[in-house]
Amino acid sequence: MRLLISACLLGLPCRYDGTSKPLPDLPRLLALPLELVPFCPEQLGGLPTPRPPAERRGGGVRTRDGRNVTENYARGAEAALRLARLLHCRAALCKARSPACGCGAVYDGSFSGRLVPGDGVAADRLRAAGLVVCTEENWQAALPPLLQKEGEDCST
Repeated sequence: MRLLISACLLGLPCRYDGTSKPLPDLPRLLALPLELVPFCPEQLGGLPTPRPPAERRGGGVRTRDGRNVTENYARGAEAALRLARLLHCRAALCKARSPACGCGAVYDGSFSGRLVPGDGVAADRLRAAGLVVCTEENWQAALPPLLQKEGEDCST
């Protein structure tokens, strides 16, 4: 099974501040029968690294200095979906709380650190297209059932 994975979780320095957030239990993920497909929706949407921090606000995404980057995030989400379809990915492991990749909770747009229920732009688009979307906080529960089903599909 192929898995989209936020590139920053693999240690690639593509986050807004030019750093990464390597998955703490990456060896456990690498031991699974998966092909990893790194992606960064912000970069796919044309944003540079580093870039100003951004948060979801209403239906859009704005940087701390007020610049509207919603179109970049939408473009990156569509590119991520095209990549997932091209490579037949069934799931995505995304960076928690990111305005692009967050799943279940994102920052509220006030740059105060407050979380609200919701998904990032790319996570929302991927989920709407039928992919299972999880984060580094819940992948260990979300991926094994998919892998088990994948094994069943291969044996029939």
